[in-house]
Amino acid sequence: MVKDNETVIKEFNELVNMTSPELEDWLKQGHSENSGWDKGDGSGETVGHERQVYADSAAGQILNKNPDKDPNQYEEEDLQHMRKVVSYCKRHLAQEEKAKENTDSKSYKSLKNWGHDPLKT
Repeated sequence: MVKDNETVIKEFNELVNMTSPELEDWLKQGHSENSGWDKGDGSGETVGHERQVYADSAAGQILNKNPDKDPNQYEEEDLQHMRKVVSYCKRHLAQEEKAKENTDSKSYKSLKNWGHDPLKT
């Protein structure tokens, strides 16, 4: 069953607890690249990070475009990306308790790549 837009917006705004500048800064740091499978091209960047740079740029754009989080300001493309973020974060938060315990874990880094800092309350 697909979640309604109101639920997606609410969950996105609860889960994405990093600001756009925090997210941008995080993605520029080298350790954000170690959260997925090695691309195998010698760059040291992981497949997960490569995808998240685009995805989190989209999340950052959503945050920048609508800083007041007005539900009427989100476009369909925003909602589609917000669904992905909510799904990813909820799934990984349910599976990975170590994301809160170990800031060097792939789980912690991966969640931050999506805009969720497990250490923020």
